[in-house]
Amino acid sequence: MLSPRMAPKVVPVGPTEGSPHSLAGDAAVDAARQAFAHDLRQALSSRPRSISPKYFYDSAGSALFERICELPEYYPTRTEMAILRARAGEIAALAGPGAEIVEFGAGACIKVRVLLDALDSPVRFLPIDISAEPLAAAAAALRRDYPGLQVQPVAADYTRLLLPAPVPGHGRRLGFFPGSTIGNFSNAEALQFLQRAASVLRGGALLLGADLVKDPAVLHAAYNDAQGVTAAFNRNLLVRANRELGTRFVPTQFDHSAFYNAPMQRIEMHLVSRCAQHVELDGERFEFAQGQTLHTENSCKFTIESLRALAVRAGFTPGPAWTDPQRLFSLHWLEAPH
Repeated sequence: MLSPRMAPKVVPVGPTEGSPHSLAGDAAVDAARQAFAHDLRQALSSRPRSISPKYFYDSAGSALFERICELPEYYPTRTEMAILRARAGEIAALAGPGAEIVEFGAGACIKVRVLLDALDSPVRFLPIDISAEPLAAAAAALRRDYPGLQVQPVAADYTRLLLPAPVPGHGRRLGFFPGSTIGNFSNAEALQFLQRAASVLRGGALLLGADLVKDPAVLHAAYNDAQGVTAAFNRNLLVRANRELGTRFVPTQFDHSAFYNAPMQRIEMHLVSRCAQHVELDGERFEFAQGQTLHTENSCKFTIESLRALAVRAGFTPGPAWTDPQRLFSLHWLEAPH
């Protein structure tokens, strides 16, 4: 989940056994912290205050998100997995033999295993994720479980990435973008990402998960779980800022707020200041009034028609669209241009 910056950035892909740490390096870690400081300062200086959800995903945030995916209220993960399992044979037939898979925002690389088990002799898997440590662990597990597969993790912001050409002499490149992460973008950002994906996947296809418009009560429960895991995930942004930037937020003085904005067809997540307080960043003081918020995430919901129309604008040709019986979630096959 992240709000993209679209300037091109080439990240080399290392050898099959390479660690994403080798791609990032100390300089990249420092640059990432500087970018976090810059974006947080900009957020704190703006009205309304808003920051990219990509900063949720340090190691602790990634672990919390994996817990969210297992919550009883959080239907997207289990529903998308059910669709994947039910349609894996059809997806494999569309992909053809010898495919190369590129997963954008790979995380723990759990869902891609359904594809790997179904595909005919896939040759390479390029998982891309901004959080290097969980990506390294996921890649190691995949190498162990799929010894014939080239696994080349790339620790990077996938919205700023240019990939090498597919493996010559093999099948098509299949992009995989599950979890309705497309919903974290604005309309313009979603279009830009899909246009870039169409270029990277030229001659291949994109398998895209998208959450659907539904009863607001179902959405409210999914983002306000009884165990408070989503609240902890939201506040972890402040914990991370304290650790990496020395901001001294008091996370318990901010409430988690998630609600469905019906006119915009999106869930919004905010951190709401419980009292008048201030925070310092690099010697600059920022005031929070009681009730003032930091907007941390949008999660847009789609109809089948609206998602397909967006894909067409980006240059894709829509293929099959699959849903669950309750029409909670959708999975789309999108043919990339040649």
